[in-house]
Amino acid sequence: MDKKRAGVIKLLILAVVLVAAIITGFLTGAIQPDALASSWAFSADVLLRLVIMMAGVLFVEYLVELILGYCKPEAHRARSVITIIRSLLKYAAAIVILCWGLTIIGVNITVVLASVGGLTLIVGFSAESLIADLVTGLFMLFENQYNVGDIVEIGGFRGTVTDIGIRTTSITDASENIKVINNADMRNILNRSDRVSKSICDIPIPYKTDLEDLEAALPGLLDEIYKAHSDAMKAGPVYLGVQSLADSAVILRFCVDVREKDIYSAIRILNRELLLGFRRLGVECPFPQLDVHRR
Repeated sequence: MDKKRAGVIKLLILAVVLVAAIITGFLTGAIQPDALASSWAFSADVLLRLVIMMAGVLFVEYLVELILGYCKPEAHRARSVITIIRSLLKYAAAIVILCWGLTIIGVNITVVLASVGGLTLIVGFSAESLIADLVTGLFMLFENQYNVGDIVEIGGFRGTVTDIGIRTTSITDASENIKVINNADMRNILNRSDRVSKSICDIPIPYKTDLEDLEAALPGLLDEIYKAHSDAMKAGPVYLGVQSLADSAVILRFCVDVREKDIYSAIRILNRELLLGFRRLGVECPFPQLDVHRR
């Protein structure tokens, strides 16, 4: 909400500046349809035209960005396109202001562009990483490798894609830490949003527990857990069997199908509900024990 308010305030300020500059131009005669700046002299007329131009371009940029900010599509693909458009707006506005401003002060843009061909090659080689980021970002958009809202894992960092720009991608983890990665470095991505995930839970029980009686009571217990937490689980929990025979306990394994965003919360829910359910069935989770034998 704060960002939206800040955007509205910027938009209003630019609108006021734009209107004031245009009115001043008409009153002073600085704005005339057939008047063109023909010299490098920074007269009051040229400065006023520059102010009007910059305010107008920024006004349009903030207006479009504000409109896009209110668009909240459900589809991850649409959200990715919106974030890329917002990123492109800033670069486009800067280029328009630069070229238009040079035209206002009397510079022939076509001559300038034609004369900087060699310089462009030099800058291109020196900005190889920048070009790689731009090209990689476009390929990722067309190939639909990941989108805003997807849960991805890259280089051991797991989080939700919150922003895709033409140069960088922002990923936010569960602790609200934001990692900004250059698009060219987005390699070996594990997209966890394209498939159903599984939460695994291991529960220990004492060796003295009657395993057959407990297994007979598990279907009813697991059905109760699913009915109480169907919002976090895509299906009922499943008992997989005896996972291992530990030193002080028999380890039982359970799993449940969940959405990737609920994988950790489902583990916590399953641990809690199985602990309480086992207690209701008269089965306590054991603690490490040590038998001492004396002669």
